[in-house]
Amino acid sequence: RYSLFYNHLKNIEENEGGLDKFSKSYKTFGVNQFVDGGIYCKEWAPGAEAVFLAGDFNGWNPFSHPYKKMEYGKWELFIPPGQDGYPPVPHGSKLKVVIRAQNGELLYRISPWARYVVRDEDKVNYDWVHWSPPQSYIHPSPKRLKSLRIYESHVGIASPEGKVASYKNFTYNVLPRIKDLGYNCVQLMAIMEHAYYASFGYQVTSFFAASSRYGTPDDLKEMIDIAHSMGITVLLDVVHSHASKNSEDGLNKFDGTDSCFFHSGHRGNHQLWDSRLFDYANWEVLRFLLSNLRMWIEDYRFDGFRFDGVTSMLYHHHGIGTGFSGDYNEYFGLHVDEDALCYLMLANHMIKFLHPECITIAEDVSGMPALCRPVAEGGGGFDYRLAMAIPDKWIQIIKELKDEDWNMGNIVHTLTNRRYEEKYIAYAESHDQALVGDKTLAFRLMDAEMYTNMSVLSPLTPVIDRGIQLHKMIRLITHALGGESYLNFMGNEFGHPEWLDFPRRGNNESYHYARRQFNLTEDHLLRYRFLNAFDRDMNKWEEKFGWLASPPAYVSEKHESNKVIAFERAGLIFIFNFHPYQSYVDYRVGTHSPYEILLDSDAAEYGGHQRLDHSTEYFSEEYPHNYRPNSLMVSKIFFFILLSSELLLKFFGQIWSLFWEYLGEG
Repeated sequence: RYSLFYNHLKNIEENEGGLDKFSKSYKTFGVNQFVDGGIYCKEWAPGAEAVFLAGDFNGWNPFSHPYKKMEYGKWELFIPPGQDGYPPVPHGSKLKVVIRAQNGELLYRISPWARYVVRDEDKVNYDWVHWSPPQSYIHPSPKRLKSLRIYESHVGIASPEGKVASYKNFTYNVLPRIKDLGYNCVQLMAIMEHAYYASFGYQVTSFFAASSRYGTPDDLKEMIDIAHSMGITVLLDVVHSHASKNSEDGLNKFDGTDSCFFHSGHRGNHQLWDSRLFDYANWEVLRFLLSNLRMWIEDYRFDGFRFDGVTSMLYHHHGIGTGFSGDYNEYFGLHVDEDALCYLMLANHMIKFLHPECITIAEDVSGMPALCRPVAEGGGGFDYRLAMAIPDKWIQIIKELKDEDWNMGNIVHTLTNRRYEEKYIAYAESHDQALVGDKTLAFRLMDAEMYTNMSVLSPLTPVIDRGIQLHKMIRLITHALGGESYLNFMGNEFGHPEWLDFPRRGNNESYHYARRQFNLTEDHLLRYRFLNAFDRDMNKWEEKFGWLASPPAYVSEKHESNKVIAFERAGLIFIFNFHPYQSYVDYRVGTHSPYEILLDSDAAEYGGHQRLDHSTEYFSEEYPHNYRPNSLMVSKIFFFILLSSELLLKFFGQIWSLFWEYLGEG
């Protein structure tokens, strides 16, 4: 695999003048304006008989501006500036590439390199708009983060109103919220233009265009710049695993053939996603995809990428009907698409070489070995991979098991089962669980009572009490034990009460569920604010102590009959009591320091019962316990405790939590 990567890299050096020049092709392909106002156009259309440029600038004459045919299926056109120095193709004017196919048919296409496409309300397909305004940035990108706390976001649904929200709304209403919650990274979904809104952005039609349904490219650039001013890293959810089948406003059949950019025939179609699959062995496909990554970094100043559908890319079977047990035979053999793997290695190598501060994340459910090790070691080069087994485990536990049947060893195994020295992003739930047809943790725990009993004026029912406490407990143990980074999908931090469903025929094109009701956390009569406050403080304590950037946890206890889990990380001791009805008095845990209460989730601000004396101090003794030289007797433990030489966090009741501050030597 490394040899394949090295040979590709060497060929690029010899034939294209290096990876730097090769990946900068977005500045020459498509339609680009020179400093003197002249326009240079370039396309790759190997199946075309002739290529022309038509648009507002020439009265939509399909033949007045023909491209010149070059080698290897490339076509170019230069339009000199006007006599007054103005560009011949004005900013904001509409364009189309006109392809004469091999059968003589004229095809009006959007350039694969188009930077801006829009759709009028009365039209089905998108129009290509020439976009070349001046650029200006004020704020530098944040430094590379040690602890990554990711807020997974979708701009269009980021409003309580039933409509498509804007970049401006996200900039001035959502970014401050993300900052306040303690997340230091926002991962943006559905930015690459997609004709079908309900695809969640995963059926991309224009790879170089920021979605116009939220605003202009400059609005997105402003949003990223403001995020940087807040110290927030911005990642793009990039889709290079497949493309929309659209031909009128997509890549499909751009030159009239089914093999331009994609594999021809059956291999070029994804049977589950109903989309086209890239030919990663093709030289021009590599140019297109690598340049696409670089454009998003350099034009928009994204700080990295979450690569979607990596499992589909890695294997010829695309993961369809295939399980992964961890056996190495599943990862090495003819079923692996080494061309796709080589592309991912090239992409990560390019990003780290040109922009070493950038972060890359792989969405891979298979567990491909070394995917998150450096390319120089023969690895895939990613920084992180998603711990996709964790949310599935929580769903399985809540859906299938009674509280008293929860298996502590199985929970710990799922949270800690990751490849050594490969970084994982832990999450209890993401956008997948929020979509219609599935349920979020809050919905699974509280279900219909979320509509009737979330007011503080109504009685605290057992269902709501259990649901609120377990919601906090599950998210915190995932945060602390599950990986080297943490991810949350927008709204899930406060237990958003509704599923996510985009407007489509099946729901009469309704936007009612395509929104996030952030206003629920601002109503002091609703219990959602308790979950919101806890999530915020959980992140802020991680910011102080940095457990995500620390080595993996040492688990000292997973007691099946007591339903207790205890582990150490970043100098902290975490203790969870998952027993549905048993609390403990004078429960011994290994430690070496005295503590006092600093933060208590049994306090009123977290929806607790205020049962703890915050003036109590706890002292350790030289009494070995759980292979630790000293221990501490905790007077009460209901569900969760975190101890530290500086801090103790404790959850009592169904999870009543406490943070304790280190007072001195024990």
